[in-house]
Amino acid sequence: MALELFVVVSTPASGPEAVKATLPAHLAYQRKLEETGQLVLAGPLSDDSGNEMQGAGMIIYRAETMEAAMALAQADPMHSAKARNFTLRKWLVNEGALNMSVGLSTGRVSLS
Repeated sequence: MALELFVVVSTPASGPEAVKATLPAHLAYQRKLEETGQLVLAGPLSDDSGNEMQGAGMIIYRAETMEAAMALAQADPMHSAKARNFTLRKWLVNEGALNMSVGLSTGRVSLS
């Protein structure tokens, strides 16, 4: 019973100025995809030591096809503005567990 998702690894294509200039549009785009259920998870990746957050990031999309996921990645302002490059792969999630707690009265959410 595999879950089919799509993983983008995004890396800087130019200097930090281009990434910084594109960041507000990128975050708005990510928010829109989250609201529509197309964005599963996203965030920066560390260097090999695990101590420093370098320039790479990972985005996980929920899409019907590889082509649909590619369209999502290409429409990301970071990628369309050429501030970042990306690779895209299909990911069949076969194992693992995800637990979430939502406090309705407190508005607190935890994920483990």
